Amino acid sequence: MSSKQDPSQTRERRDLAEVAIASVSGLAFAFIALYIVAAPATGYLAANRDFISYWAAGRQLVLHANPYDRDAVSALEHSAGVTTSAVLLMRNPPWALPFAFPLGFLNVRVASILWTTLLLAALLISVRLVRRLHGSPPNRNHWLGIAFTPALICLTMGQTSLFALLGLVLFLRFYRHRQFAAGAALWLCALKPHLFLPFFAGLLAWVIASRSYRLLAGAVAAIALSSAAAFLVWPNTWHDYFRMMRSPAVENDFVPCLAAAARLWLDPQAVWLQYLPVALCCIWALFYFWLRRRAWDWLTNGSVLILVSLIAAPYSWLYDQCLAIPALLDAAFHTRSRNLLALLAFMILAADLELCLIKVSSPLWLWTVPAWFAWYLYARLPSGENTIRPPAI
Repeated sequence: MSSKQDPSQTRERRDLAEVAIASVSGLAFAFIALYIVAAPATGYLAANRDFISYWAAGRQLVLHANPYDRDAVSALEHSAGVTTSAVLLMRNPPWALPFAFPLGFLNVRVASILWTTLLLAALLISVRLVRRLHGSPPNRNHWLGIAFTPALICLTMGQTSLFALLGLVLFLRFYRHRQFAAGAALWLCALKPHLFLPFFAGLLAWVIASRSYRLLAGAVAAIALSSAAAFLVWPNTWHDYFRMMRSPAVENDFVPCLAAAARLWLDPQAVWLQYLPVALCCIWALFYFWLRRRAWDWLTNGSVLILVSLIAAPYSWLYDQCLAIPALLDAAFHTRSRNLLALLAFMILAADLELCLIKVSSPLWLWTVPAWFAWYLYARLPSGENTIRPPAI
């Protein structure tokens, strides 16, 4: 009996994968185009999304007022057209305030258009750079990154996770030869530092082991400069930030992530339980790096760290999972299994369909991060259908 596969079966699997990728990507492109056209036409889309918290914080800074003041921010948001009673506060640390500051000079609709354009650019540039890091393979697998459900949600809600994604990809692009620039790019990751804690633990160990102190200097310089700029505009930023983060409205807010769900299941009053998984994973990250330190590759080993960081994050939302794009594309470019590529496309489609029925705050979204991680691990297995990825440029 011949061990060779039937060419018709191979072609059918390839066709299935290509149809699945094209279908999911086509839906995503249509969604992006529709949103880009519709958003400027109505003030409702500008105001009733998470973007409004960044605009309100920027407006407060322009007025030399507290950007974390719940009452003042509420008044600004409702004057801009927010139709709900909820108050959306910018929860990013103070060094992110210079990012929101320019929005305060613009009216909410113009600021929304500018913000959405920047987010879309961050997504497209990130996917393009990841593809180049893998040698620009002649396939459409990178379309899965653009079509990734969390990225689309991040775009429509106006969240900063896509900027953090860009920072992660720029780090991967520059860390070999332009370390100061790679470190400065990590400032974008620091817009949401709670999503990178095991990743940062492994990074610090790598910096010390490889003596890549220029990278550390770039990161410290970028964060120090942005923190100083925030201090100049509003000197009480850190005090007001910590007061906001310790408020009951923040601590008791349900976040659909595994750490928060475990805390609510075990002991809702024990806030420390929400941070225990990420603390343990930071320790694991140090051992993970140490065992692989002689052949460490940030494109591959860093993918594992970022996925573990997302799983263990003390709080994260569906849109934050856009940070998994480099890892998923790493596996998508690595594997030759068309069935696995089709499976990833169908998983994205399932998330799209679930989004039509369930709010992003629902605990039914707890399946996504473990699913991306499980798919990544299986796709990276050294099976006969897998090949070594092209060298990074």
